[in-house]
Amino acid sequence: MPRTAREVVFVDGVRTPFGKAGSLYAETRADDLVIACIRDLLRRHPELPPERVDEVAVAATTQIGDQGLTIGRSAALLSGLPKSVPGFAIDRMCAGAMTAVTTTASGISFGGYDVAIAGGVEHMGRHPMGEQVDPNPRIVAEKLVDTSALVMGSTAENLHDRFPGITRQRADAYAATSQARVAQAYADGVLQEALVPVATRSSELGWGLATVDEPPRPGTTVETLAGLRTPFRPHGRVTAGNAAGLNDGATACLLAAEDVAAELGLPAAMRLVAFGFAGVEPEVMGVGPVPSTEKALRAAGLGIDDIGAIEINEAFAVQVLAFCDHFGLAEDDTKINPYGGAIALGHPLASSGVRLMIHLARTFREHPEVRYGLTTMCVGLGMGGSVIWENPNWSDR
Repeated sequence: MPRTAREVVFVDGVRTPFGKAGSLYAETRADDLVIACIRDLLRRHPELPPERVDEVAVAATTQIGDQGLTIGRSAALLSGLPKSVPGFAIDRMCAGAMTAVTTTASGISFGGYDVAIAGGVEHMGRHPMGEQVDPNPRIVAEKLVDTSALVMGSTAENLHDRFPGITRQRADAYAATSQARVAQAYADGVLQEALVPVATRSSELGWGLATVDEPPRPGTTVETLAGLRTPFRPHGRVTAGNAAGLNDGATACLLAAEDVAAELGLPAAMRLVAFGFAGVEPEVMGVGPVPSTEKALRAAGLGIDDIGAIEINEAFAVQVLAFCDHFGLAEDDTKINPYGGAIALGHPLASSGVRLMIHLARTFREHPEVRYGLTTMCVGLGMGGSVIWENPNWSDR
């Protein structure tokens, strides 16, 4: 019997405050971070019977230790969902949570699920990127990729080489803007609504409560950024100031078929339109959002001018600037990352895709005149991921 694809909506999303790697959450388990997010989603939506959740997909880049053991299933059990609710783990490095969303959304559209929870976690303090990996020697021996492809900061320097018009000065200016926008978003109370307080423990300080992001550096200026060293290349352009840091944190979101959301009384914050993933040369992985966005736009039958709000993950300032230059967008346009991004907030790898969606959903709520929005990010080993969303509250009046 032929199936008719169903509309999928993003109901709600939450996240832990992001911490610096091994600092705020040094003695907190990775799985407990994502469990806190799932529990809070359920708390925020008592109209959702827990047994109606059909799947839990949790992403992690380094799936060992407390980020292993099929973390989607173990997190579902530990968060109090019924044992009948299955779960799985997923890995697409930086786009892990984004892929968890598109994968479960595809299942909802097909009819395999009605409601799903998708998210991601990364505890880079406990599990540094690349821990216990064993790259096949053929990758280097057969020159399949340049060796710099395995060092994310080096790929950003390569991107500067490819686009010489993106100078260190432009990258630093963009980074300072990101910091200023995050500071303003906190002052306006924008970011706090999605944050899940997390109990923390320190053998030195005892118990605490994480309620705000740790990485932001309010008051950052272009002048202070100009004095930072370039660790990936002598006289380079990539610094700790114009790149996302090493971070710990988790995210989770609730997805549902639009008709099921209406049946249960769940709000619809965004409607999924199309998505695309694309591969690029691994040594310039930061350019990935360009072809993935082009792919998603083609699938949606839209052009970049139709996109009124953009959330792009700021792994590196150069990567955002390359995207803006390609599509003819002004890098200081307030429709791009209006609440700041990962340069200030941090980038706990596999969790960041849902953080972008949380920000976009807030923009949709504040701007009913914006019909379409984009969440996009570059991905390690040379990929990009993009998801186009529609504002259910859109009005052209």
